Amino acid sequence: MALSSLKRRLGSYLLARSTRGGLDLRKLKYLPDAVTMPLKRTGLDPLPAMATTRETEPVHKLADAFGMGIWLVSGYEEARAVLAAGADYSNDLGRFVSQEGRDAKDQIGGLGMTDPPGHTKLRKLLTPEFTMRRLARLEPRIEQIVEARLDAMEAAGPEVDLVEQFAFPVPFEVICELLDLPVEDRARFHSLGAARFDLSQGGAGVFGAAAHTREFLIEAVAKQRANPGQGLIGGLLAEHGDELDDVVLGGLADGVFLGGYETSASMLALGGFLLAEHPEAVRMLREQPESVDKVVEELLRHLTVVQLAFLRFARRDLEVGGKLIREGDCVGISLLGANRDPALTGDGSHPDTFDPTREPTRHLAFGHGLHRCVGSELARMELRIALRGLARRFPDLAVAAPADKLSWRPLSAVYGVESLPVRLHDEQLATH
Repeated sequence: MALSSLKRRLGSYLLARSTRGGLDLRKLKYLPDAVTMPLKRTGLDPLPAMATTRETEPVHKLADAFGMGIWLVSGYEEARAVLAAGADYSNDLGRFVSQEGRDAKDQIGGLGMTDPPGHTKLRKLLTPEFTMRRLARLEPRIEQIVEARLDAMEAAGPEVDLVEQFAFPVPFEVICELLDLPVEDRARFHSLGAARFDLSQGGAGVFGAAAHTREFLIEAVAKQRANPGQGLIGGLLAEHGDELDDVVLGGLADGVFLGGYETSASMLALGGFLLAEHPEAVRMLREQPESVDKVVEELLRHLTVVQLAFLRFARRDLEVGGKLIREGDCVGISLLGANRDPALTGDGSHPDTFDPTREPTRHLAFGHGLHRCVGSELARMELRIALRGLARRFPDLAVAAPADKLSWRPLSAVYGVESLPVRLHDEQLATH
């Protein structure tokens, strides 16, 4: 029997076992190949099949599985319309997770997987903490963290792993500062963060990693309830402690914690890769400080590290892009596909090209509508400070390994690279 046929049969067997008696995402050990295309890339670019699908069917039925139709929306206009239509879809994944006999730390939740009115209440609690006025107090501390990491890179050079030395620790320390958490077990949370988005083992590994981080945040909330900190958790406890138990607040903090470091870490790593490949972007960051926003917005659009928006389920029969989506069908929105759609740039330029001089677009890297990322302005602030610092300190940064030898994440909702060896200075200049 051919290996490919054997793998398909094994996958079908595991899928059947995991879904027997109703779909439970915690037991799902296999994703059908038909639904994984939006999670795969060639280097930084989506698979060629994504462009073909977007051009021919911007709303495309990937499969019938788990008793529902599974749709992919990859056209920019269609994606923006679905993201804006919050009332037409449910984001509640809880229906696909058995809660029987499970501890509080195992519960599924978070803003992206919660519907109104619960979502509305939780988002109202967080939104004031992420205004530009509130975030301004973090800017000096972010600059200190970035400078300290740049110093550490210089000391460890001339060749370092950009992920280990910079891309991960900067956002990790920033989010710990925001939540007033101790910066400890950095390596542990680095691996757990990646596992939270790794779909190569279906849902089993994802939910296992989630339980560990949720438990940590629930315990942190309990400690700060007795001795409130100066960060976001302490602030929410002071204002809403009587309304929220440790599990609810821990789940909310978990979403901020994970979203605050894992996505930014991927952006800094892949952003560093692109800076090394595009000296003109480095020059803009060094010599034209006013251009930093333009460079950051183009990086966000081009990289789109959050590849798929949170899954949605149609509340009723809907027509999207000329296709009939039935009540209960699952809709996945390829943010990467939409952000590479010529309809977004609209100026005849090639959207698969990274162009730091491109005028900022209305990209969907942070989503849109009801579930738009609440921490988008914090992410932008981090990227501006960190990338400008990287370009200033190491203008000759170069990737020290061929792109095809790097460990790109093969099947992850948040795209990234496991490590990125870089040379900090031009070798010829270093010898003189």
